[in-house]
Amino acid sequence: MTRNLKRRLNDSPLARWSVLGIVSITMMCAYFITDVMAPLQPMLEEQFGWDGAEYGLFSGSYGWFNVFLFMLIFGGIILDRKGTRFTGTLSCLLMILGCAVKYYAVSPFFALEGTMFGIKAQVLTACLGFAVFGMGAETAGVTVTKVIARWFSGKEIALAMGLQVSTARIGTTLAFSATVKTAVHFDEISAPLLLGLLLLCIGLLAFFVFCVMDRKLDQSVAEHVDPAEGQEESFRLKDVLQVVRNGGFWLIAILCLLFYSGVFPFLKYATSLMINKYGVDGELAGMIPSLLPFGAILLTPVFGLLYDRVGKGASIMLAGSVLLVAVHTLFALPLLNVWWFAAFIMVLLGIAFSLVPSAMWPSVPKIIPQNQLGTAYATIFWVQNIGLTGVPMLIGWVLKNYCQTGVAEKPYDYTLPMIVFACFGLLAVFVAWLLGREDRKKGYGLEKPNIIRER
Repeated sequence: MTRNLKRRLNDSPLARWSVLGIVSITMMCAYFITDVMAPLQPMLEEQFGWDGAEYGLFSGSYGWFNVFLFMLIFGGIILDRKGTRFTGTLSCLLMILGCAVKYYAVSPFFALEGTMFGIKAQVLTACLGFAVFGMGAETAGVTVTKVIARWFSGKEIALAMGLQVSTARIGTTLAFSATVKTAVHFDEISAPLLLGLLLLCIGLLAFFVFCVMDRKLDQSVAEHVDPAEGQEESFRLKDVLQVVRNGGFWLIAILCLLFYSGVFPFLKYATSLMINKYGVDGELAGMIPSLLPFGAILLTPVFGLLYDRVGKGASIMLAGSVLLVAVHTLFALPLLNVWWFAAFIMVLLGIAFSLVPSAMWPSVPKIIPQNQLGTAYATIFWVQNIGLTGVPMLIGWVLKNYCQTGVAEKPYDYTLPMIVFACFGLLAVFVAWLLGREDRKKGYGLEKPNIIRER
């Protein structure tokens, strides 16, 4: 049996690491567009008159279709039934369409005026574009996660997922560090979005290369499968019920919701925080938030490798959640309101942002069977999108109603929003502790290494 398994394409280190590089490029392009508007918040307020609530509505629109129309759930079912190649290609096309609509909304070509449903036409158009993009981006994330789970099963799965996350974070780093400079250089706020549209087209071409390699993997598995092993059971609709009845699965999903609610929505306001609390110049304010993904780029693979070889997945998630609480508490406290202290705290958040994802995503295959992974990951992403939709809107509402200072240079006091984010961290700590307890009861193996040693 071992002899046959070694003939599979994913047993070749060159092949599986090449696949990882290809799909990571696609996700890096997606992450650039996800955060490209965050550093532009002050410019949107200045040039188009958006207020805090309207920006919060836009930021939360990313998950509209995913949450309210259950598109992520459907995407996961499609993934398990139609496969990674079909679903990934469809996701890339949706991202391109959504980015094009969002670009149009803030470009000089936009001509709609007035309001629709009580929302400015420009804001609503940008929201619809972001919602379409979010539908594609989240389904792409599910697809890429299942790709890695398949190609790295029994191998360096946590390291691979960590490297994919790190590569994707390069897109976030570029979004925060280069967006404002690009807009200023071209004297056009939509210029960074046009750049992102080009990057998404490159990401689609990269995914086509993966499709060729994945088809070859199917052939190698079909040719060399051991008849004694039998065939992997195919996905059935009733498997959805098996997924949602799993207690360990729900603890990971809720942890994902709470942890990412304290990170991604925070990033949407991080540039404004640097301006309003730490007095950083508007053109440089995005550089400090870019330290967060930069730290994740370096450390996520390290923690992933630790999980692969040593284990301690549940403990890693708990440590990251505790650090998240500490970070937002420091941001809320009225002390050392200088740029270097903000940079230090952002580095700490980058460490937390490395710890939890490096252990959380590779832990799902220990709880859920391979043929149900698409649905499982999609459901987790759907739960996560509840936070990505609601929390930015909540923070925007808080800023507009409770945090306005009346000072033109520093219009917002971010103390209360940081307390809100710290509360999400506290809840994440509790859920991470429950997950560790569930692992000890059910024996999922979250504290055990991922790499299977052949004897």
